[in-house]
Amino acid sequence: MPNNDMKNAQTILITGCSSGMGYDAAKTLSQLGHQVIACCRRPDDVARLQAEGFYSVVMDLADSQSIEQAVATILNEFKQIDVLFNNAAFGLPGAVEDLSRDALTHQFETNVFGTQQVTNLILPRMRRQGFGKIIYNSSILGFAAMPYRGAYNASKFAIEGLADTLRLELKSTNIQVSLIEPGPIRSKFRANAYHQFQQWIVTENSAHQQQYQAMIQRLETEGDTAPFTLGPEAVTDIVQKILSAKSPRARYPVTVPTKVFALLKRILPTFWLDQLLIKAGGNGKR
Repeated sequence: MPNNDMKNAQTILITGCSSGMGYDAAKTLSQLGHQVIACCRRPDDVARLQAEGFYSVVMDLADSQSIEQAVATILNEFKQIDVLFNNAAFGLPGAVEDLSRDALTHQFETNVFGTQQVTNLILPRMRRQGFGKIIYNSSILGFAAMPYRGAYNASKFAIEGLADTLRLELKSTNIQVSLIEPGPIRSKFRANAYHQFQQWIVTENSAHQQQYQAMIQRLETEGDTAPFTLGPEAVTDIVQKILSAKSPRARYPVTVPTKVFALLKRILPTFWLDQLLIKAGGNGKR
């Protein structure tokens, strides 16, 4: 349970708290004495978190009305929002040429449009209180594209662009914007991605059927499938650093692959970088 006597306790709104990085951050920060507002898409997850002692509300980032209702409820309950951690997201794997317009829209509704709607609704409160921190959970795939992840790549590239622009636009305020770029983290991401793949990608007659077989095998595999995979607590540690920093950095790479590819993107010619990204992506196998 939270330690309400903790000095410098902050009120932190986190999206996507049902499992993985969001849940770990919510649990750890709550145990440290912070007031956590844990948002989930599904009512049963909200009920579970409430039973664990969290203040939790339903917020479906793919539903504009759900976002408006959730934020209105939160702002009515809490007069101050110190930190917004935009964590909720999912991956929709598949070759770019197999992505329908509807599939791309589906990916962007949550990862981009919903995320930014939440941010824009919280910003007026931060402006009135005169301070705040906004954290976007991006990805290594927010700056280094890998094959068969086109929809997710594009959504995270978009998030990085919005975060960078917002950071510049808020320079004259005391509202700070940071990006976390995790890389491989243990979560239910692969299982959820496989569900999205089955729902949105038509494999029949696809030129990528062979690669899809390898990709499906990866998505069905239990345990780590990528080198240097870390637990969700690695992201929570970065969130804590941002909370305690007077001037947080613009970007926080988390895992070894993220740090390596951030460097390689700056120094390698595109041809060589492409070869490494294809290999790192396993042509669908990783």
